[in-house]
Amino acid sequence: MTKLLDLVESHPDVIVSIRAADLLAANEELIKRTRQELEQLITDANTETYPSAKKVAEMLDVDKSTLWRWAKIGYLVPINVEGDMFPNPRSLYPGM
Repeated sequence: MTKLLDLVESHPDVIVSIRAADLLAANEELIKRTRQELEQLITDANTETYPSAKKVAEMLDVDKSTLWRWAKIGYLVPINVEGDMFPNPRSLYPGM
């Protein structure tokens, strides 16, 4: 596949003769690759990442102990991800 693309880029006026079965196989391969790339992009876009307590403390300009105190009184609701607790800045700033 790469060789064909290289040929097209280096000699755009070349006429290529190809069997229909080969053309179909090349198209199926392109569709497969494109689908995999799109699925990966969608997966990456849907994967949420959570800032560490240190990062949230920096964002809010407070000490980490303040985050845990806020969590204790219900002001900052932490997120439990696979047993790890992450401070949720959205509970303070819903638009974040």
